[in-house]
Amino acid sequence: MMVTDGSLIPIQLTAFARRVAWGFSPGAREVFTYLAWGCRKSRLILEIDSTNTMTNNAQTKRPQISIAVRAWNEEAVIRRTLESLFGQSLFQELSARGECCEVLCIPNGCTDRTTEIAAAVFAEQEELHPFANAFSASVRDIREAGRNHTWNAFVHSLSSPEAEFLFLMDSDILFNRRETLFHMYRALLDNSGAQIASDQPIKDVSLKPIKSWRDRISLATSEMNGATQGQMTGQLYCIRAGIARRLYLPNDLGIDDGFIKAIVCSDFFSNQLNPSRIVVAQDASHVYEAYTSTGELLRNQKRQMIGQTIVHVLIEYLKTLPLRQRTNLADTLRRKEQANPEWVARLVGEHLQRVHYFWRLFPNALSFRFKRWWRMRGLKRLTHLPATLVGFVMTMIACTQAFRHFKRGKMHFWPKAARENIRNLATDKPGLAQTTQTS
Repeated sequence: MMVTDGSLIPIQLTAFARRVAWGFSPGAREVFTYLAWGCRKSRLILEIDSTNTMTNNAQTKRPQISIAVRAWNEEAVIRRTLESLFGQSLFQELSARGECCEVLCIPNGCTDRTTEIAAAVFAEQEELHPFANAFSASVRDIREAGRNHTWNAFVHSLSSPEAEFLFLMDSDILFNRRETLFHMYRALLDNSGAQIASDQPIKDVSLKPIKSWRDRISLATSEMNGATQGQMTGQLYCIRAGIARRLYLPNDLGIDDGFIKAIVCSDFFSNQLNPSRIVVAQDASHVYEAYTSTGELLRNQKRQMIGQTIVHVLIEYLKTLPLRQRTNLADTLRRKEQANPEWVARLVGEHLQRVHYFWRLFPNALSFRFKRWWRMRGLKRLTHLPATLVGFVMTMIACTQAFRHFKRGKMHFWPKAARENIRNLATDKPGLAQTTQTS
């Protein structure tokens, strides 16, 4: 860049410059700040070049994006999930710009053929994918089962240290829009204040031409849940690596997304809650299999109530810590886990002694469904009332079960759900990728 004395001022291509290179329009203040920073430096690192040159060198570049597919005994669906992932336009976009990403499948505690199937798919994609120069793919098998253990391993050990953005996705979802991952990535590039990008989760029952009453109640519940600002789902999200690496998930934590959301939206409990730190990318969605049988619904609700209770107890405790410990929760929580693996269970036990009753496991246990229902407008407030009442009854049953679960000294509860419908959807719906219907 030429300045008034005729010399060249170096500009380092960081997240700001990448946004410019990808066609985003920065504000005047952002440009001035960035150029001022560049003028204080005295070196030139400008990596914008022709597409051909960049594409040829893509294999040697450090991955800016790391994608983790967490799998636990998913041999029935892992192939279709990975094939759906590699159909994403993100790889084409990265290839065109000479950038690359890494894709890691992380089977944890698997006793089936998940690992072998994932390895076979990766070998096929690295040989046949039209944009294979834009990614590396590997399977990282972990013997110990556990969602949170896998999260910690990916964020702190397995992902590339140079990655700036981390995608975490479940191994039993399908993409119904080719641009989902790219739009999530772009949402963070285009919004410096956002730390997490989510998409729109779509229940498979919404694609059925004829829906049962259970399907309709399930879809109405999802619509009410989606009306909450700052929504994210643990099934799929993209988080800035700098934020994720300041976090550590305790082993006894039940619901990772609720815990992460509370920390990110409060900036590690240093500010008031700001839901805008989580954005939902436009034109981005995935399909997952909904719970529709009574048994699966009750088990899932029990898991949710256990998880919400643990998250509530943890958050209230972490708020009392000194600022230094709160700003680096990765170190704080890791030390606590090493010193006493039962520390979360102890906090939950103390909490139960204070609340006494199952309907007081966490704030608003009695009212949260009605609050979500009340946000509905017009006729929907009437049509969604049955789903609200059914949901309330199931929540109270689940809270009772969760209370007993804790009283017995137990913490973990993660039932394995059948995935027959999503597997059939994968084989019987070849046009799924073109689906735009949302719930």
